[in-house]
Amino acid sequence: MNENKKTDLQPITLLKPAFDRCKTVFEALNMRKTSRTIGDRPISLQALSDVLWAAQGVNRVEGPFGDQGRTAGSASNSQEIYVYVAAKEGTYLYEPGAHRLMPVASGDIRPLAIGAGQAPAGATAPVRLIYVVDLERFKHAGFQEPGLHDPEIQKSYYFVDTGLIAQNVYVAASSLGLATWFHNCNRAALEKKLDLKPHQRALFGQTIGYEE
Repeated sequence: MNENKKTDLQPITLLKPAFDRCKTVFEALNMRKTSRTIGDRPISLQALSDVLWAAQGVNRVEGPFGDQGRTAGSASNSQEIYVYVAAKEGTYLYEPGAHRLMPVASGDIRPLAIGAGQAPAGATAPVRLIYVVDLERFKHAGFQEPGLHDPEIQKSYYFVDTGLIAQNVYVAASSLGLATWFHNCNRAALEKKLDLKPHQRALFGQTIGYEE
């Protein structure tokens, strides 16, 4: 994880998931869809907490290879995908272990969390997630199979692992009555704004809010 830039943002302690107010998995899957008409209506801290926990929260103290287990699988439990949360006031990094948001930088980078040239749909949505891979995490995976060190095979792993997280977000959002949209992002601009290291790469964005 990079050291935080100078920012006046404060850490945000997220709330425990509110399981009792969610639909069943099959009801949520039946409602799952992509929506590009997402307005600026704020979402509650509880809803954000629920979505982030569903994305890749800790659901087992001891998972594969002795590390924590998360709601989304990863190659040999490498946990190489980081979830950044871009909001109007600034950007945070989700820390699954502590279930909290740590400040990264002040300022609104939500416009960069969509691909250059894409329609500006959902531009005022309250939250855009940014998925970042840290290739160094493969070195710490529980099982060091040869593919973890092959750049081409690494791509297949981190793209699939990002998809697992994104689908968790889709299902959680539909269960909570939220709209979401998984999309491209302005990778070069985000990597600069987030001050990512050479072994970290921005991959995709996902917009969350209420459908207009």
